[in-house]
Amino acid sequence: MITLHDVLRVPAMTEKAMSLKEKNNSIVFKVHTDADKTQIKKAVETFFNVKVDRVRTMNYKGKVKRFGRKIGRRKDWKKAVVVLAEGQSIPDFV
Repeated sequence: MITLHDVLRVPAMTEKAMSLKEKNNSIVFKVHTDADKTQIKKAVETFFNVKVDRVRTMNYKGKVKRFGRKIGRRKDWKKAVVVLAEGQSIPDFV
């Protein structure tokens, strides 16, 4: 069972994430691969004291990379786009 502290990994600070924040009042997080949308919504509402309107998730497969003669693979990861309700914001994010 995943606890709320394990659900959110790190906020994604990319150019696309920043444009989503400005246009759609959305925050992008890298999340635990087993977390579902209701757990993500509850975690964001609990930790940041905001009202979440919608959550969208995407799963990414890790890239295959060479390490010398050996072929390895990066970890799979999951991204969540959290749309905040009208008038809500998280001031800690740039």
